[in-house]
Amino acid sequence: QAEGRGLKVLIAAAGGAAHLPGVVAAWSLLPVIGVPMSAGALGGLDALLSMAQMPAGIPVATVAIGEAGARNAAHLATGILALNDPVAREKLVKRREANRTPQTRASH
Repeated sequence: QAEGRGLKVLIAAAGGAAHLPGVVAAWSLLPVIGVPMSAGALGGLDALLSMAQMPAGIPVATVAIGEAGARNAAHLATGILALNDPVAREKLVKRREANRTPQTRASH
């Protein structure tokens, strides 16, 4: 249904055993980005491993645990969209430039 609604990439966040991203990936042909969330005694490590150890053929692109991962998932999704969308590409270029430190700007 996601493709029929015009979606191009999916982001699924989950903690604990973190089944959501894998289930979404199993049911959709769209790229799935999994965001492991900190929950319980393992602080999100269990969620990270659950997403990273998907069986061959059911990929979940997995980012860092928590807020940084959620932000990177959005950036990764924008990068995927930017492959075929000039407006998304320009926004991504501007965001990356804004995130660069003065030292990295000088080296480019």
